[in-house]
Amino acid sequence: MADTVKAAAPTRPPEAPRTPPPIPPTPSRPRGAWADSVLASLTLEEKVGQLLMPFVLGDFAPEGSPAHRRMVEAVEELGVGGVIVSVGSPMEVAAKLNHFQARARLPLLVAADLERGAGFRFRGIVYVPGPIVLGGATEFPSMMALGATGDAGLAHRVGYVTGVEARALGVHVPFAPVLDVNNNPENPIINIRSLGEDPREVARLGAALVRGIQEAGALATAKHFPGHGDTETDSHLDLPVIRVSRARLDSVELVPFRAAIAQGLGAIMTAHVAMPGLTEDSLLPATLSRKVLTGLLREELGFQGLLFTDALDMYAVDRRYLRGEAAVRALEAGADILLMPPDLRAARDAVLAAVRGGRISEERLNSSVRRILEAKERLGLHASRLVPLEEVHRKVGIPAHDSLAQEVADRSITLLRNERNLLPLLGTRTARVLSVTFRRTTDLLAGRTFNAALRSYYPRLTTAEVDASTPGSGYDALLARARESDLVVVSLYVTTVSYSGQIAIPQETANFLRSLARLRVPHAVISFGNPYLYREFPEVQAYLLAWSGTEASQRAAVKALLGEIPLQGRTPTRIPPHFRVGDGIQLPAKGGPQVEGGDAR
Repeated sequence: MADTVKAAAPTRPPEAPRTPPPIPPTPSRPRGAWADSVLASLTLEEKVGQLLMPFVLGDFAPEGSPAHRRMVEAVEELGVGGVIVSVGSPMEVAAKLNHFQARARLPLLVAADLERGAGFRFRGIVYVPGPIVLGGATEFPSMMALGATGDAGLAHRVGYVTGVEARALGVHVPFAPVLDVNNNPENPIINIRSLGEDPREVARLGAALVRGIQEAGALATAKHFPGHGDTETDSHLDLPVIRVSRARLDSVELVPFRAAIAQGLGAIMTAHVAMPGLTEDSLLPATLSRKVLTGLLREELGFQGLLFTDALDMYAVDRRYLRGEAAVRALEAGADILLMPPDLRAARDAVLAAVRGGRISEERLNSSVRRILEAKERLGLHASRLVPLEEVHRKVGIPAHDSLAQEVADRSITLLRNERNLLPLLGTRTARVLSVTFRRTTDLLAGRTFNAALRSYYPRLTTAEVDASTPGSGYDALLARARESDLVVVSLYVTTVSYSGQIAIPQETANFLRSLARLRVPHAVISFGNPYLYREFPEVQAYLLAWSGTEASQRAAVKALLGEIPLQGRTPTRIPPHFRVGDGIQLPAKGGPQVEGGDAR
C-alpha cells in the first residue's frame, strides 16, 4: 500500500535584520565631499590603481605565503581600488577581507560573483576524505528557477538576502543579477544563469532582484551588457559574434537593462561579445567599444553607475590583444573598473603610459576614479571599512534564508512530461528503485542530498554514478539492472562550467535513456541544470526540471516525485520543438486541492 504524507503548507521566512544604510549627507559635508577630497589628493599612480580589481581566493593564506605576498603587493604597492573574491568559508572570507582592508590606504571595493546568492561562491566546501560538507552561505537555485516561479516578490526577497549576506561578509558588489535573455538553446555559458527567454519577464524579475540587493545596502550589478544570450560560443574560450539588428537589440537584449537602469541600478558588467554593426569593428568585443559603452550605455540609456569590464583574462579578449593594450582600450571605451587583468602590473603600466602620453586624458581618468570613490562613499566605506566578525553567524546561512532557498526550489519544479501518469510516485517501501546520477567528476555533491532523501521513501534504493568517461559497456550493465527494477530515476547534473565550451550529455547517456523508454521500464528523468537536454531523449516517460543541483533543489525534486508538494513551475524558455514558454503540467500535492491550469501544452 502506498505511503502518503500530507504536504506541509509553505512558510514565508521572516525578514532578515536590515543592514543599516550608509550615513546620510549633512549640510556641512554633502555626499561626494569625501570622494572629491580624496581625488584631489591622489597621485597619477594612485588614480590608476583605483581602476584595478584583481582576483583573490577566499582561502586561508598565512602571513608570508606566496598568495599573501601577492595580495600585499597589489594592495600596498600597486594601490588597487578593490578585489574580486571567490571560494571560501564565510568566516575565513570575512576575516581575510578585513585583513587586507586594514592594510589598504583607501577602502577596498570588494566584489564577488553571487548570481545565486552568497552561497554561489561561499558554500559547498567539502573536507575529504569523508566527505564532510562544511556548510556556508545561502545558495539559491539558479536564476532560471526563479523564472519558473514567475514571482517578482520572491525575486525581491532573494535579492535582499543576497545583499544582506554579501555585506555581512565584507562584499559590497554582488555581480548579480544576470540580465541576459537566453534565447539560444545552444548557449554553453548563460543557459540557466538567465531568468528566461521572454525579455519582459527577465526585465520584471531582474528589476525586483536589483531592488532587493540595493535595499540591503549592496550594489547590484547587471550583466552582461549589451547581452550574451544569443550565442553558441563561451567567451571564456573565444569571441562570440552576435549578428542582430539594432531593432532586435531594442526589442530583446536591451529590455531588461533599461528596466534595471530605471530602478537605480548601481553597476553594470560588460560582455566580451562582438556585435557587427553596433561596434566600430566586426570583431571588436563590446567591452572595448566606445560606441557600446559610452555611446549606447552612457549617452543613450543614461546609465551613470559603475561600469565593470568582464574578466580581462577571458580568452575572448586575452587572446586577441596585448594585456596592457586591452586595459587601455577598455578605459578608452568607457569602462571604470578593469576586472581581473591577467597581468596586473602590465595593465597599470599601460594605462599610466597612455595618460602620460596623451592617449587618455587625465580628465577621462578622473571621471572613472571619482565614480569609484563616490560608490565607496555611498556604501559607507569611508566611515567603516571592516565588518564585525561576530555578525557573520547571525546573518549568513541562517535558517530563515535557507527556508527561502527551499521555497524557491519547491515552487520552481517543472513537470513537462508524465506519460501513463507515473507521477506522483506511490512510495511503496518494498519497491526496487535504481537511482542513476550523471555528473562531472569534480561535482562531489551531485546526487548526495537527492539520494539520501529518496532512500527515506525507498529503503531498497540502489545507486549508480556515470560521467562523460563511462563506456557503453557500463551503460549495458546499468540497463540490465534497470530491467530488474520497479522504477529507475535518472538525475542529470549538467550545468554551465567556464572554459568547458559545452553543456550536453554523451551519446551513450542519451542512448541509455531511450532504451529505458523502448523497454518500457518505469522511469523518470530529472534535469538539475540544462533544461534543453530533453531534445536528446523525447521518448522518456517523465521529465522534470529542477533547474540546479543545489541541496534545496535536490530536496524539492524528491518531494515533487512523491507528491509532497504541488507541481506548479512553468518553463521560462522554449525547448524546441517540444515545449513553449509557459508550458508545465500542474499537479496538486497528494491530498491537496487541485492546481488550476492543468497541462499548458
